[in-house]
Amino acid sequence: MFGYEGLEFQWTGHDGFRITDLKNKRIIYIDPFQLSEKHKTKDADIVLVSHDHFDHLSIEDLTEIVNSNTEIVAAKECLGKLQDLPAGRITTLNPGERASPRGLVVEAIRAFNTNKKFHPKEDNKIGFVITVDGHRIYHSGDTDIIPEMSGLNPDIALLPVSGTYVMTADEAARATDEFIKPRKFAIPMHYGSIVGSEEDANKFKTAVRTCEVRILNKE
Repeated sequence: MFGYEGLEFQWTGHDGFRITDLKNKRIIYIDPFQLSEKHKTKDADIVLVSHDHFDHLSIEDLTEIVNSNTEIVAAKECLGKLQDLPAGRITTLNPGERASPRGLVVEAIRAFNTNKKFHPKEDNKIGFVITVDGHRIYHSGDTDIIPEMSGLNPDIALLPVSGTYVMTADEAARATDEFIKPRKFAIPMHYGSIVGSEEDANKFKTAVRTCEVRILNKE
Protein backbone atom coordinates (compact mmCIF):
# COMPACT_ATOMS: atom_id res chain seq x y z
CA MET A 1 0.00 0.00 0.00
CA PHE A 2 1.13 3.53 -0.77
CA GLY A 3 -0.44 6.51 0.96
CA TYR A 4 -0.57 10.01 -0.47
CA GLU A 5 -2.50 12.98 0.98
CA GLY A 6 -5.56 11.08 2.13
CA LEU A 7 -5.47 8.46 -0.62
CA GLU A 8 -4.35 4.86 -0.29
CA PHE A 9 -3.21 3.01 -3.42
CA GLN A 10 -3.14 -0.77 -3.56
CA TRP A 11 -2.04 -2.59 -6.71
CA THR A 12 -4.24 -5.67 -6.97
CA GLY A 13 -2.24 -7.07 -9.89
CA HIS A 14 -2.10 -6.60 -13.67
CA ASP A 15 -3.96 -3.31 -14.43
CA GLY A 16 -5.96 -3.44 -11.22
CA PHE A 17 -5.97 -0.96 -8.34
CA ARG A 18 -7.95 -0.34 -5.18
CA ILE A 19 -7.91 3.34 -4.23
CA THR A 20 -9.31 4.39 -0.86
CA ASP A 21 -10.40 7.99 -0.44
CA LEU A 22 -10.08 8.31 3.32
CA LYS A 23 -11.65 11.76 3.62
CA ASN A 24 -14.84 10.90 1.75
CA LYS A 25 -14.87 7.22 2.74
CA ARG A 26 -15.02 5.97 -0.87
CA ILE A 27 -13.47 2.76 -2.17
CA ILE A 28 -12.63 2.72 -5.88
CA TYR A 29 -11.59 -0.32 -7.89
CA ILE A 30 -10.13 -0.17 -11.39
CA ASP A 31 -10.02 -3.22 -13.69
CA PRO A 32 -10.14 -5.87 -10.93
CA PHE A 33 -8.65 -9.19 -12.07
CA GLN A 34 -7.53 -12.24 -10.09
CA LEU A 35 -8.15 -10.46 -6.79
CA SER A 36 -6.69 -11.83 -3.58
CA GLU A 37 -9.11 -13.12 -0.97
CA LYS A 38 -8.76 -10.02 1.21
CA HIS A 39 -10.46 -7.88 -1.44
CA LYS A 40 -13.48 -10.17 -1.88
CA THR A 41 -15.67 -8.26 0.56
CA LYS A 42 -18.26 -6.60 -1.69
CA ASP A 43 -17.07 -3.20 -0.48
CA ALA A 44 -16.75 -1.26 -3.75
CA ASP A 45 -18.37 2.15 -3.90
CA ILE A 46 -17.15 2.79 -7.44
CA VAL A 47 -15.74 0.43 -10.08
CA LEU A 48 -14.09 1.55 -13.32
CA VAL A 49 -13.67 -0.86 -16.24
CA SER A 50 -11.52 0.26 -19.15
CA HIS A 51 -12.53 -2.33 -21.78
CA ASP A 52 -14.09 -5.73 -22.31
CA HIS A 53 -11.04 -8.03 -22.39
CA PHE A 54 -11.24 -10.81 -19.78
CA ASP A 55 -8.26 -9.48 -17.80
CA HIS A 56 -9.99 -6.12 -17.28
CA LEU A 57 -13.66 -7.04 -17.25
CA SER A 58 -13.72 -10.12 -15.03
CA ILE A 59 -17.24 -10.99 -13.96
CA GLU A 60 -15.82 -13.47 -11.45
CA ASP A 61 -13.91 -10.70 -9.70
CA LEU A 62 -16.57 -8.04 -10.07
CA THR A 63 -19.11 -10.32 -8.39
CA GLU A 64 -16.84 -10.45 -5.34
CA ILE A 65 -16.64 -6.65 -4.87
CA VAL A 66 -19.91 -5.06 -6.05
CA ASN A 67 -23.01 -4.56 -3.92
CA SER A 68 -26.42 -2.98 -4.49
CA ASN A 69 -24.98 0.52 -3.97
CA THR A 70 -21.92 0.16 -6.20
CA GLU A 71 -21.69 2.48 -9.21
CA ILE A 72 -19.86 1.08 -12.24
CA VAL A 73 -18.39 3.28 -14.96
CA ALA A 74 -17.13 1.45 -18.04
CA ALA A 75 -16.38 1.67 -21.73
CA LYS A 76 -19.53 1.34 -23.85
CA GLU A 77 -18.42 -2.02 -25.24
CA CYS A 78 -18.68 -3.48 -21.72
CA LEU A 79 -22.41 -2.99 -21.15
CA GLY A 80 -23.61 -6.37 -22.39
CA LYS A 81 -21.32 -8.22 -19.99
CA LEU A 82 -22.02 -5.99 -16.99
CA GLN A 83 -25.78 -5.57 -16.98
CA ASP A 84 -26.56 -8.68 -14.93
CA LEU A 85 -24.29 -7.67 -12.05
CA PRO A 86 -26.09 -6.76 -8.79
CA ALA A 87 -24.76 -3.20 -8.86
CA GLY A 88 -26.66 -0.03 -8.08
CA ARG A 89 -25.93 1.78 -11.32
CA ILE A 90 -23.96 1.22 -14.53
CA THR A 91 -22.79 4.13 -16.69
CA THR A 92 -20.98 3.60 -19.98
CA LEU A 93 -18.74 6.16 -21.66
CA ASN A 94 -17.15 6.87 -25.01
CA PRO A 95 -13.81 8.69 -25.14
CA GLY A 96 -14.28 12.33 -24.18
CA GLU A 97 -17.37 11.74 -22.05
CA ARG A 98 -17.68 12.19 -18.29
CA ALA A 99 -19.54 10.70 -15.35
CA SER A 100 -19.90 11.62 -11.67
CA PRO A 101 -20.36 8.43 -9.63
CA ARG A 102 -20.68 9.17 -5.91
CA GLY A 103 -19.43 12.72 -6.49
CA LEU A 104 -16.26 11.54 -8.20
CA VAL A 105 -15.32 13.18 -11.52
CA VAL A 106 -14.43 10.55 -14.13
CA GLU A 107 -13.24 11.50 -17.62
CA ALA A 108 -12.93 8.84 -20.31
CA ILE A 109 -9.64 9.09 -22.23
CA ARG A 110 -9.17 7.15 -25.45
CA ALA A 111 -6.82 4.12 -25.25
CA PHE A 112 -5.56 2.18 -28.27
CA ASN A 113 -2.65 0.52 -30.04
CA THR A 114 -0.71 2.27 -32.78
CA ASN A 115 1.55 -0.56 -33.97
CA LYS A 116 -0.36 -3.68 -32.96
CA LYS A 117 -3.92 -4.96 -33.35
CA PHE A 118 -5.09 -5.87 -29.85
CA HIS A 119 -6.80 -2.58 -28.96
CA PRO A 120 -8.04 -0.88 -32.17
CA LYS A 121 -8.85 2.81 -32.02
CA GLU A 122 -12.31 2.22 -33.47
CA ASP A 123 -13.28 0.06 -30.47
CA ASN A 124 -13.42 3.16 -28.25
CA LYS A 125 -11.65 1.46 -25.37
CA ILE A 126 -10.75 3.93 -22.66
CA GLY A 127 -8.57 4.95 -19.77
CA PHE A 128 -9.66 7.34 -17.07
CA VAL A 129 -8.75 10.62 -15.44
CA ILE A 130 -10.29 10.50 -11.98
CA THR A 131 -10.45 13.54 -9.74
CA VAL A 132 -10.46 12.43 -6.10
CA ASP A 133 -10.51 15.15 -3.46
CA GLY A 134 -8.67 17.51 -5.81
CA HIS A 135 -6.11 14.95 -7.01
CA ARG A 136 -6.10 13.99 -10.69
CA ILE A 137 -5.28 10.33 -11.30
CA TYR A 138 -4.72 8.99 -14.84
CA HIS A 139 -5.21 5.26 -15.42
CA SER A 140 -4.28 4.80 -19.05
CA GLY A 141 -5.97 1.47 -19.71
CA ASP A 142 -4.27 -0.69 -22.34
CA THR A 143 -2.57 1.67 -24.76
CA ASP A 144 0.50 2.71 -26.70
CA ILE A 145 1.84 6.27 -26.80
CA ILE A 146 -1.01 8.33 -28.24
CA PRO A 147 -1.70 12.06 -28.76
CA GLU A 148 -4.60 11.91 -26.30
CA MET A 149 -2.05 11.70 -23.47
CA SER A 150 -0.74 15.18 -24.15
CA GLY A 151 -1.88 17.89 -21.78
CA LEU A 152 -3.45 15.60 -19.20
CA ASN A 153 -0.91 16.70 -16.55
CA PRO A 154 -2.29 14.47 -13.79
CA ASP A 155 -0.88 14.36 -10.30
CA ILE A 156 -0.53 10.58 -10.54
CA ALA A 157 -0.25 8.28 -13.57
CA LEU A 158 -0.86 4.52 -13.64
CA LEU A 159 0.79 3.12 -16.79
CA PRO A 160 1.37 -0.25 -18.50
CA VAL A 161 5.00 -1.28 -19.03
CA SER A 162 5.03 -4.89 -20.25
CA GLY A 163 5.09 -4.52 -24.03
CA THR A 164 3.39 -7.15 -26.27
CA TYR A 165 -0.16 -5.77 -25.89
CA VAL A 166 0.75 -2.29 -24.61
CA MET A 167 3.71 0.06 -24.26
CA THR A 168 7.14 -1.29 -23.37
CA ALA A 169 8.89 0.10 -20.31
CA ASP A 170 10.94 2.46 -22.48
CA GLU A 171 7.87 3.63 -24.36
CA ALA A 172 5.97 4.17 -21.12
CA ALA A 173 8.88 6.25 -19.78
CA ARG A 174 8.83 8.37 -22.94
CA ALA A 175 5.06 8.78 -22.63
CA THR A 176 5.52 9.88 -19.02
CA ASP A 177 8.29 12.39 -19.71
CA GLU A 178 7.14 13.83 -23.05
CA PHE A 179 3.35 13.54 -23.06
CA ILE A 180 1.72 12.89 -19.68
CA LYS A 181 4.10 14.76 -17.36
CA PRO A 182 2.66 13.74 -13.97
CA ARG A 183 3.13 16.37 -11.28
CA LYS A 184 3.76 13.93 -8.42
CA PHE A 185 4.49 10.33 -9.37
CA ALA A 186 3.88 7.39 -11.70
CA ILE A 187 3.08 3.76 -10.88
CA PRO A 188 3.79 0.95 -13.38
CA MET A 189 1.20 -1.75 -14.08
CA HIS A 190 0.40 -4.52 -16.60
CA TYR A 191 3.15 -6.91 -15.59
CA GLY A 192 3.63 -9.94 -13.40
CA SER A 193 0.48 -11.74 -14.54
CA ILE A 194 -0.22 -12.43 -18.20
CA VAL A 195 2.87 -10.76 -19.59
CA GLY A 196 5.76 -8.66 -18.29
CA SER A 197 7.84 -8.86 -15.14
CA GLU A 198 9.16 -6.78 -12.27
CA GLU A 199 12.19 -6.14 -14.46
CA ASP A 200 9.93 -4.08 -16.73
CA ALA A 201 8.73 -2.05 -13.74
CA ASN A 202 12.30 -1.40 -12.63
CA LYS A 203 13.35 -0.45 -16.16
CA PHE A 204 10.50 2.05 -16.27
CA LYS A 205 11.52 3.51 -12.91
CA THR A 206 15.12 3.95 -14.03
CA ALA A 207 14.14 5.63 -17.30
CA VAL A 208 11.57 8.17 -16.06
CA ARG A 209 12.92 11.68 -15.44
CA THR A 210 9.81 13.84 -14.98
CA CYS A 211 8.53 12.50 -11.68
CA GLU A 212 9.04 9.96 -8.93
CA VAL A 213 8.11 6.35 -9.74
CA ARG A 214 6.57 4.08 -7.11
CA ILE A 215 6.61 0.32 -7.68
CA LEU A 216 3.92 -1.32 -5.58
CA ASN A 217 3.78 -4.88 -4.33
CA LYS A 218 0.75 -6.85 -5.40
CA GLU A 219 -1.85 -7.06 -2.64
